[in-house]
Amino acid sequence: MEKQIPTLYEWAGGNVALEKLTQVFYEKVFQDDLLYPVFKNMSGDHSKHVAHFIGEVFGGPKIYSEEDAGSHYKMIGHHLGKMLDEPKRKRWITLLLESCDEQNLADDPEFRSALVGYLEWGSRIAVINSRETENPLDSAEPMPVWGWGETGGPYIPK
Repeated sequence: MEKQIPTLYEWAGGNVALEKLTQVFYEKVFQDDLLYPVFKNMSGDHSKHVAHFIGEVFGGPKIYSEEDAGSHYKMIGHHLGKMLDEPKRKRWITLLLESCDEQNLADDPEFRSALVGYLEWGSRIAVINSRETENPLDSAEPMPVWGWGETGGPYIPK
């Protein structure tokens, strides 16, 4: 019998773990002088939507795209015109990884490598898109999928 490799979603602890993680993370964001101005007007359920997005990208159920009526196109749209920069990106990652540690999210090297790889990839794309005024994606663009080490290839702007 062949061993089934769990998804990153399963390894992280599923939806409950990701929702708790994003809740703790956004509590930090609201107390951070650098990031608070970017997120001060976010909806009350923003942290859950982010957890659902990450969960779906990490191989979990399609809560973000089906129940939250989200899409990759809509997620990119949330970043348009935000004018994010490298200090904000780095702080975002630092606070999220601190939150992972506090929540005892899986800390084995393989999971952390995949998680940090995704955060680096996604946050750098967020910075690029934050300088745009129009969404560079087609509305039918599929959700990204992240696994145990593969990337999506080089970023090529449309």
